[in-house]
Amino acid sequence: MPKLNSGGPDRKVVRVVPDVLGITREFDYYVPDAWCRDGRAERLGVGSMVRVSLAGRRVGAWVCALDVEPPQGVELAPLKTLRGIGPDAEMLELASWAAWRWANSRVKFLRAASPPSMLAGVPRGASREPVPCGPADVFSQAFELARQRGVAVVRTPPGSNDVSLALEACRGGDALLLLADSARARRLGIALRRAGVKIALGAQEWSVAASGATVVGTRSAVWMPMPRLSAVVVFDEHDESHTEQSTPAWNAREAALERARRRGVPVVLSSPVPSLEALRCGPLLRPDRAAERSGWPRVEVFDRRTEDPARVGLFAEGVAAVLRGEGRVVCVLNRRGRSRLLACAACGELVRTVDGASPMVLEDSELRSPDGSEVRPPLCALCGDTRLKNLRAGVTRAREELEALVGEAVDEVTASTVAPPASRVVIGTEAVLHRLEAADVVVFLDLDQELLAPRQRAVEQTMALLARAARLLGPRHSGGCLVLQTRQPDHEVVRAVRRADPSIVAVAERDRRRSLGIAPYGAQVLVSGAGAAEFIGALGNPAGVRVLGPSHDRWLLQADTREPLLDALEATPRPDSRLRIEVDPLRV
Repeated sequence: MPKLNSGGPDRKVVRVVPDVLGITREFDYYVPDAWCRDGRAERLGVGSMVRVSLAGRRVGAWVCALDVEPPQGVELAPLKTLRGIGPDAEMLELASWAAWRWANSRVKFLRAASPPSMLAGVPRGASREPVPCGPADVFSQAFELARQRGVAVVRTPPGSNDVSLALEACRGGDALLLLADSARARRLGIALRRAGVKIALGAQEWSVAASGATVVGTRSAVWMPMPRLSAVVVFDEHDESHTEQSTPAWNAREAALERARRRGVPVVLSSPVPSLEALRCGPLLRPDRAAERSGWPRVEVFDRRTEDPARVGLFAEGVAAVLRGEGRVVCVLNRRGRSRLLACAACGELVRTVDGASPMVLEDSELRSPDGSEVRPPLCALCGDTRLKNLRAGVTRAREELEALVGEAVDEVTASTVAPPASRVVIGTEAVLHRLEAADVVVFLDLDQELLAPRQRAVEQTMALLARAARLLGPRHSGGCLVLQTRQPDHEVVRAVRRADPSIVAVAERDRRRSLGIAPYGAQVLVSGAGAAEFIGALGNPAGVRVLGPSHDRWLLQADTREPLLDALEATPRPDSRLRIEVDPLRV
């Protein structure tokens, strides 16, 4: 509670949100008389950032209401410091909605919406130069439809130009342009500046955005101030980079849709492989089939169904000719380490942990359990033999085999790799697709690992990986080639990429998820952490919510619709122990 001081009945009173995690209450304070005399009271508004005394210490806070009528008989403490301007009333309300939507504290969202350094005021915005009208194409049609329906989805080839869609968004005024990749955001911002558009690029240009400008950035840009917001575009709306990985795991597409709905401005969701969530938001537009096919690279599929898994290696017969050609070659294998599955050459037993529950992996000349709790020398626990057969090679072992196959040095890239690859041939996990700007050939050495991954969204995530690879290769006329090694050449993902028609996957996924009642045809929440059991106990069995688990100390909550599930989460007290609540989990 604020420290109590006597304040006159005519003093101005404001309500604040303390910048303290775990505190959900709002508190009333009075404006000091000195602020009224020196003009600080006039600068005080909704969203102003102040310091207050709370529980014996000074903390930051945001003003959420002015001219408040305090409860009778309560003496109030004064505001201590006026720090500067902060998020306006619109963003305060959006932060409160986001706290409910992703079952977390609104303080974290208010921090994201606040300037990185204190500002006394906002510079006056310059007059806006009009953006010339462009050709009547699918982008102009998308905005016309979005103005009528609120949201439109446009399916673009992987290598389509971001600038054309961005300029179309800027023709109506200041636009919010969200991209999944920071490098692409910078390139787009530079291109728009050259075209004469006033741009705020990144959080460091918060004051520029507040004065009125088109905002270009990654997911955090959705919290930038935009007094004259006229349109929203989410590029690559399917990309998982739009979802925050730490708590709260919020999604920029959903936040942008809600912000645009509150402001009544059109939204265009752009993607080469639109998600089912996007397709449920608005009508789909796409270029003509010839243009879409030409925007995807050539695809070559190596069918491995007739090969003996025990005798063949990582590389299909005939793929060597592709790897030894000219140009940059990228091989993708989403298995880190040297060996992910081993068997004893003497007795044939799989190399597992002592309890037999999990296979051991070979890393740095040691056998390790997947969670790292068990480590031992490379030998069979059953017979003690040290001769082990590699049944499923990791990317490190694959690099060695690839070097022998192509007869030249090969660089390895994983999420922990720092130096950019310099060799002509590169192998790595999916991180390699984010480290390079272009390639001539991209080879997925084990596409079935992605298609058969034990995740609800495995098919959609595989399609997104292939679209990312297609962007490196460029359109068909560039000569790039996407190579797929698989034992499922008739899978809908393979057919969709070969035909450059993502709707094949969308239809199959729609029917599959609808029958299972999972997103976007149902709501899910993943609960984990040391405090998960206590939280689930406090949650109980609310109406309309199904509680599944525990599985590996995680609980999955399901409901037919999102509202009762989120309301139940909001009403349940949080434990003191660490708790992670992930709404709409991507990897479950």
